[in-house]
Amino acid sequence: MAEAFVGTWNLKNSENFDEYMKLLGVSFPVRKLGNMTKPTTIIAVEGDTVTVKTRSSVKNTELSFKLGEEFDETTADSRNVKSLVTIENGKMVHIQRWDGKETSLVREVNDNALTLTLTLGDVVSTRAYERAE
Repeated sequence: MAEAFVGTWNLKNSENFDEYMKLLGVSFPVRKLGNMTKPTTIIAVEGDTVTVKTRSSVKNTELSFKLGEEFDETTADSRNVKSLVTIENGKMVHIQRWDGKETSLVREVNDNALTLTLTLGDVVSTRAYERAE
């Protein structure tokens, strides 16, 4: 099921990302960089392992995991979290938990578009990606 997400995805636009980062506790200078950056996300599946690479002019990250198995993750903003990624109703649902908090990162593919919806408390950020040619 994760195969639907495989590909290279370029960020096209972003809504409410600054508010989301602010709620995470990201500093103003880092939020400013985060808002200017147009990252590329590369999703691959090999066997039962999913790899998500994020490339930008500011920072590169790489995450490998097995669906349905909790794992330790250090986020791009340096939080140490417990993560769980599942496929639910055709969406890739990534839950991060730390210090009694929880955020969700939900990816949904529709043709050549990938939508990433980030939710923390009552703040929702939407980031729209387009499949690279």
